[in-house]
Amino acid sequence: MDHLFYKLKETITRIFSGKYIFAQFVAIIFTFIIVNSGFDYMYFLAYDKTYIQHIFFSAVVAGGIIPIIFPLWTLLYGHLFKNKKVTILGNMLAQAVALGWIISSFYKSLTGRIPPAHTLNSLIDLSRDFSFGFLDGGVFWGWPSSHTTIAFAMALTIWSVYPRHVLIKYTTLLYAIYIGFGVSLSIHWFSDVIAGAIFGAVIGLSIGKSFSEKIRDSR
Repeated sequence: MDHLFYKLKETITRIFSGKYIFAQFVAIIFTFIIVNSGFDYMYFLAYDKTYIQHIFFSAVVAGGIIPIIFPLWTLLYGHLFKNKKVTILGNMLAQAVALGWIISSFYKSLTGRIPPAHTLNSLIDLSRDFSFGFLDGGVFWGWPSSHTTIAFAMALTIWSVYPRHVLIKYTTLLYAIYIGFGVSLSIHWFSDVIAGAIFGAVIGLSIGKSFSEKIRDSR
């Protein structure tokens, strides 16, 4: 249990300071550019009601289930086989999922972005519609994508534990891209996903830095 909250305060402080908070400003700037260029809506129209959209809807489901199952499985595996490194990874992943959801939900509560409408309303450009204020648009939909934030947070967390394992690094990156691309075709705008990837990377890197000493000791 101590690993689960290990240096949590330090991690949160790091996320909202220095180069990490700068990266979040970059996400905001990218979003501003993408939204105002009209690319969000053009991207939406290109894939709306297409075969590829139906195929990749699986990412919406996977992005909700895997962040729950995988950290639990990792923790169970680590404890059963007395593998200290895997146990630490399980705790890191639990932090990544929790912080990814909390931080993305916090931003959603302030931005209140309207999600894409896959109905007759898809003929109306809603990509520029934000409802700034606290909880004006809830925390379920909006900017940034929680699915993507959590997926990239998990991927970068795993990278910090296995920095030289090429197969693991590419597999986790492909998973994160799959989740991000999938939700960008259905429940999120493209810029939601770009921002989510940046936020997720910030979270994953921060957790990796906090746990760096424990990771070294487990080798």
